[in-house]
Amino acid sequence: MSELRVSVATYNQVVFPHPETGTVMLTLERKATVLEDGSVNVRAQPFGGGVKLLKPNLLEKIVGEIQFDSIRSRSEQDFRILIEPSDWEAVKQYCLKHLQYPSDLELESAPDRELVEEFEETMGVALTPSQYTVQPVGFVIEDHPVWTENWYARGFSTVRVYRIYKVEIVDGRLCQNMIDTSQRFSDEMLGKRAVENGKGRENSILVLPLNRVREAFLALPPEKRFNKIVVDHHKLDESVLVVLEDIEAPQYLRL
Repeated sequence: MSELRVSVATYNQVVFPHPETGTVMLTLERKATVLEDGSVNVRAQPFGGGVKLLKPNLLEKIVGEIQFDSIRSRSEQDFRILIEPSDWEAVKQYCLKHLQYPSDLELESAPDRELVEEFEETMGVALTPSQYTVQPVGFVIEDHPVWTENWYARGFSTVRVYRIYKVEIVDGRLCQNMIDTSQRFSDEMLGKRAVENGKGRENSILVLPLNRVREAFLALPPEKRFNKIVVDHHKLDESVLVVLEDIEAPQYLRL
């Protein structure tokens, strides 16, 4: 079996000005998950999701037959695959080349479809193109393998490529709706819903001042930033650092 898992995703810095103060607010996806021992993990991470493989003919020339990390990834054609470690450099360069173009034939890299799905799931909102703008920011590479916590592929040593976008919400009513939705549920309430709904998970959003999140990471030395942190009593995943483009950590290579 191939030894190295490659996960390729788009991550979005979703921001908007507070309707009353003008403060730039960062919006994250808040996830409550019931673990095997019955405890509940609630944490927030950036909006985004796995890049879809469309017709990856050139990728197959590098890795041969594509080996997905799980049945779910295969069914959804997500770029979460297993490769030989010696192929990583070539796969990384392939990603950097093809993720530059939103209309690329091999990969679906534009953030819009995933963004619309996540707003529907977390807020029940049908997001339309007139309500937001999208600006490509760059790439973040995790070159050094870490063990994945992904529910469907736990235990694989994983490297990652992120395509980063800045998404600004420009609809004032939606901005207020996001603030209200964030305040409606505490982490404890969200976890309780995950237990009671029979699915073992529940999603919502979390809105925090962007500067407060930045300051929390900057308060740590660079080598300590690749960790979950707590801001205003909310646990933020280390992946939040990915969309804070001017904050460095040795685990992330920004391009």
